[in-house]
Amino acid sequence: QVQLVESGGGWVQPGGSLRLSCAASGSIFSYYNMGWYRQTPGKQRELVAAISRGGGINYADSGKDRFTISRDNAKNTVYLQMNSLKPDDTGVYYCNLKNVVGSYWGQGTQVTVSS
Repeated sequence: QVQLVESGGGWVQPGGSLRLSCAASGSIFSYYNMGWYRQTPGKQRELVAAISRGGGINYADSGKDRFTISRDNAKNTVYLQMNSLKPDDTGVYYCNLKNVVGSYWGQGTQVTVSS
């Protein structure tokens, strides 16, 4: 089993920054991809950014040039630095890990961008 623990969400004014962290533990296996997804009421969970074990990165258009995903393989942790936040970035952010066994989700962390 895989456990994902997220932290770093909260409330921020438009233009502000937040840094999300997600620490993975358990039966991770050596090769895995990690990512962040956002969900808002009435909508499907959507990809924000993903990073492979080897460092390959994919961003949704909404976060390009504002968000930076990174990972520390030694700590089994993935980060999402979010700058120039907009009200449309509001939602619950979920950490995801994919390996040869399956796909796992964290409990989610709320991000609210408002004045």
